[in-house]
Amino acid sequence: MQTVFWGPYFLPRTITLLCCSLRYGIAAYRKYSSGSGYPNISLSSPLPGIPKPVFASVDGHEKYETRITTLENGLKVASQNKFGQFCTVGVLVNSGSRHEAKYPSGIAHFVEKLSFSSTAQYGSRDEILLTLEKHGGICDCQTSRDTTMYAVSAEVKGLDTVVSLLSDAVLQPRLLDEEIEMTKMAVRFELEDLNMRPDPEPLLTEMIHAAAYRGNTVGLPRFCPGDNVDKIDKGVLHSYLRNYYCPERMVLAGVGIEHEQLVECARKYLLNVKPVWGTSSVANVDLSVAQYTGGIVKMEKDMSDVSLGPTPIPELTHIMIGLESCSFLEDDFIPFAVLNMMMGGGGSFSAGGPGKGMFTRLYLNVLNRHHWMYNATSYHHSYEDSGLLCIHASADPRQVREMVEIITREFIQMAGNAGEMELERAKTQLKSMLMMNLESRPVIFEDVGRQVLSTGKRKLPHELCDLISNVTASDIKRVTTKMLRSKPAVAALGDLAELPSYEHIQAALSSKDGRLPRMYRLFR
Repeated sequence: MQTVFWGPYFLPRTITLLCCSLRYGIAAYRKYSSGSGYPNISLSSPLPGIPKPVFASVDGHEKYETRITTLENGLKVASQNKFGQFCTVGVLVNSGSRHEAKYPSGIAHFVEKLSFSSTAQYGSRDEILLTLEKHGGICDCQTSRDTTMYAVSAEVKGLDTVVSLLSDAVLQPRLLDEEIEMTKMAVRFELEDLNMRPDPEPLLTEMIHAAAYRGNTVGLPRFCPGDNVDKIDKGVLHSYLRNYYCPERMVLAGVGIEHEQLVECARKYLLNVKPVWGTSSVANVDLSVAQYTGGIVKMEKDMSDVSLGPTPIPELTHIMIGLESCSFLEDDFIPFAVLNMMMGGGGSFSAGGPGKGMFTRLYLNVLNRHHWMYNATSYHHSYEDSGLLCIHASADPRQVREMVEIITREFIQMAGNAGEMELERAKTQLKSMLMMNLESRPVIFEDVGRQVLSTGKRKLPHELCDLISNVTASDIKRVTTKMLRSKPAVAALGDLAELPSYEHIQAALSSKDGRLPRMYRLFR
């Protein structure tokens, strides 16, 4: 920083300029406040000599709606414009753990870990990261039960490089032996961590899906089973990718860029590119529809030492009970989303006010009335052909039976009449959560990509808000009554000595009051 000598001190030039402008401002204030400069100008009138401000404006919704183009090879290109110098661009593939029926489970897990490794154009993951760094970019890959998503966030001016890199990462991975060995180590570590972490929610989610869809589609394991780690090699990966990584099952989505620019890059890097595994074939694609079976998956486990430290979590037994809901393609998806928000819930130590869901049923009816319950939370998992609404609850192992009865009663009470204020609160909270999440560019990207991949179009936020507003108490009652006809899916983790039998849980969910059948014991 340049300095000048001013009096007895050396001052930075910026401070000098600041002092000068301050003195000028004081002089101007004195001049105008005395009335000698512009005696007749009021504060509501613009100052003379100041240029008229130009504000950003939006020309209706049409300029910023999601635009979709289908290329000659079947690849869809979807974009959403958004102000800002950064963009999020990625490739979504209709491929996940649900498609592994003909393969050893765990391939999608391996693909996630191997993503953005060495490719035909880049020698290593470090080269890719250095290339992105020049454009202020980061990359990530996530797999779910039905989708694999490669995403990059970077400066808009680096779009050409980003799409070129994405094409290389998706279609030209080298899958070197040393990379596969490192991935096997990472997968084994993640499996160990899954069984040791204090939060059992990921493990319970795996278990409830295995119980609800036994051995088919979304019931197949999302994490690679330990026995399959050594079975997956380059040949297995190429065979899987050859069937599922074809242009017709892909979407290139972008947020924060011009649509024509994205289409041009897609034609350049994704139109006539031959994948490293050869020509794709759609003959062996698994098109199985999810078959809901219901059932129970139990795991006896010592939970007394999962969280060591000065304030360890007490020993808990975790129960998750679920019933079949509906696909996200059905009209009933919105009423189920409102019902899930109405149930809400959380941990017994959650803090906050109405905005954090403290007026949801699982707070008011469960956590507020039963101090010994550690957690009660509602979840809604929805796929293109089925769905699962479930409640996760945690308590001391000695009170498992009472906890299960409380949850079954809540399921039965869902079919009652929802209060007007309760329903409006749930709908408002759902709309608020939707709009707040869609403030984030990566969330908009995922929403655009997933909707276009599954339906070929995108419902805009204001359309979804209108659908939410139209949900009535009779809609909630109707979808709940239909849901209660399905067999329950149950996942149980921890000390299960007091767990009721599956038949008793099913009987409770078929009764009028949700109570478990009474058990009489000679010795307790």
